[in-house]
Amino acid sequence: MMNDRGGGTETSVGTPGGKAADLRTDVAHSARIYDYLLGGKDNYPADRAASGAISQDWPNLPTSMRANRAFMARLARHLAAEHGIRQFLDIGTGLPTSPNLHEAAQQVRPDARVLYVDNDPIVLVHARALLTSTPEGRTDYLDADLTDPDAILTSEPMRALFDLREPVAVSLLAILHFIVDDRVAQEIIDRILAPLPAGSLLALSTTTADSAPDEVNVGVAAYNAAGIPAVARDKARVERFSDGLELLDPGVVLVHHWHPDPAQPAPDDTHVHIYGGLARKR
Repeated sequence: MMNDRGGGTETSVGTPGGKAADLRTDVAHSARIYDYLLGGKDNYPADRAASGAISQDWPNLPTSMRANRAFMARLARHLAAEHGIRQFLDIGTGLPTSPNLHEAAQQVRPDARVLYVDNDPIVLVHARALLTSTPEGRTDYLDADLTDPDAILTSEPMRALFDLREPVAVSLLAILHFIVDDRVAQEIIDRILAPLPAGSLLALSTTTADSAPDEVNVGVAAYNAAGIPAVARDKARVERFSDGLELLDPGVVLVHHWHPDPAQPAPDDTHVHIYGGLARKR
């Protein structure tokens, strides 16, 4: 979602901000691979070719993606209902797919404010779909990179949307597996949380091979072969991202086990390869 790869054919289109976005249509993008595997139409031959190579070795990847999307919606409603959160910073947003985070949160808190952040050009092109809101709430979109937290934290949309005297929920969903170095990932998390008040929350989800090591490790290798650096982490490595925070119930679990909806059928554990969790800043 947040990869920035140079070279290749350039296709420029207009964006909500009025500037041209270089889609680099001959280079696979993680957001467009995600879109293709979920049956979307915002992808190009390079993305479809990479998707085919990856899913051949990782057949349950679409199941994991759908489970992560459902986790996002439950998470947003839980944060709004159980923690009273009305400020959401969603980094690594990906292509808009309803329900988006603001739609789920504003079902519970119509006054919720959501800042979406991504740097994939295709996401920027479709950002208008993220800018709908209830009259009471607000949404905005920031073209910025997870690896530059200061650019996010000092941005005008961040200052305009959020009151940092109140808790903020930061979501890093299906994005940290593209930061392969744990130390770098932890530094990013720490920098983002540093200016936020006590009571703010960190929600994350990231790929694991624990539930299906043979399938996932081959699939991750296919991502890397497609030019998209990725890593699968075990439970202990994911839990360490919450060091210094209060890890909330039920801890780090496969995403379909995180406050599951009893009305929804649960996939087999071996078909879900993403851990999720929620932690609170003390």
